[in-house]
Amino acid sequence: MIIEQLSVFLENRSGRLHEVFEILGKANINVSACSMADTSEFGILRLIPSDPAGAREILKNNLFSVNVSEVISFAAPNSPGALSKALKILADANIGIEYLYGFSPGDKSFIVLRPDDAQKAVEEFQKHEMELISASDLYKF
Repeated sequence: MIIEQLSVFLENRSGRLHEVFEILGKANINVSACSMADTSEFGILRLIPSDPAGAREILKNNLFSVNVSEVISFAAPNSPGALSKALKILADANIGIEYLYGFSPGDKSFIVLRPDDAQKAVEEFQKHEMELISASDLYKF
C-alpha cells in the first residue's frame, strides 16, 4: 500500500513544468496525481507516475533533480469532517504528516499523504478499516 512518489525540483521559470510533462508523455508515462509548491526561485513538483523507476530515470537523464519518497493514499467520504476523522487516527498513533494533497471526483475524496512512518500509518489505517488505495488503483483515476 506504500506508493513511490517523485519530487522534482524545478527552477521557477516559464516552460519548466511543461518540460517535465512533455518528457513523461513522450515516454508514455502517465501521472495520476500531482502537487506543486513554489517559492520565488524554485518549485517542488510532487507526482505519482505510472512507472516511478522509468520516470525517475528519464527525468534524471534530462538533467532534472529527482528524489523518491514513500507516500500512502486513502479514500474518505467527500463530506465535512471526514478528513479530520482520518487524520485523528494518525494523530492518536503519534504519526506526523509532512504534507498531503488530494482530489474529490464525486462522493469520495482521495488523499495522498507523506507520513513520517509510512508503514505504521498503513497499519493504523488498516486497523481502523480505512480504504487504502494502492498505486495500481490510483492510476485508474
